Amino acid sequence: MVEVLLTAIGVGTATVFGSLLGFTFKNISHKFSDIVLSFAAGVMLSASILGLILPSLEYGGKYGILITITGVFVGAICLNLIDKLVPHLHRLTGINTEYQPDSQSNKVLLFVIAIAIHNLPEGIAAGVGFGSGDISRALIIAGGIALQNIPEGMVIIAPMLSAGIKPWRTFLIASVTGFVEVIGTLIGYFAVSISTAILPFALSFAGGTMLYIISDEMIPETHAHGNERASTYALLIGFCLMLLTDTIFS
Repeated sequence: MVEVLLTAIGVGTATVFGSLLGFTFKNISHKFSDIVLSFAAGVMLSASILGLILPSLEYGGKYGILITITGVFVGAICLNLIDKLVPHLHRLTGINTEYQPDSQSNKVLLFVIAIAIHNLPEGIAAGVGFGSGDISRALIIAGGIALQNIPEGMVIIAPMLSAGIKPWRTFLIASVTGFVEVIGTLIGYFAVSISTAILPFALSFAGGTMLYIISDEMIPETHAHGNERASTYALLIGFCLMLLTDTIFS
């Protein structure tokens, strides 16, 4: 349990660390932002496949493939429904054509909601990994999520500052999003610990949510400013880095 708690704090703190870097490098270009986010997407993609979806197949036994496919789609659909039902601003662009805030306080609230929507399942994914009992694999998943949280924390600072949000409040928002991942990690761990029977589904569910975030949010964002080629190679580098890490430490 101590390992889980320390890891949860580490995953959340990575976002805070990234936000501090964001304050240091305020004028981040679109190209740099796209590259680091694509790298983060590659890390998440590798972690979701190697650390969540493939183990789901292993633990699922005879019906592993059906459980895994179901879990992936249920995870993606859940995030899709949340995106539809909860008004929010896209966390990187600050734009949502379906909903526009009518006050500064609403704008801040919608930023928090948007980031929390995507950070909670990332935390759950880290917690589910620990619930499987494979500590080395769980640490790789958590490490991958923490690694992608750093550039993610960096690139959310500038849009909030440019939107007129005060620096101290911007840092507070970033800290809250990190805390959301701590909560998600504990939820994922305890959910699987209560009943190991749900482990295969929980693993694939977490993997599905991460795949949804990568495809729906991260890749479109990184390909929207004319930096598709650099972003693609950055994603491949992130993916292969996690692949190498998994091979060495598993």
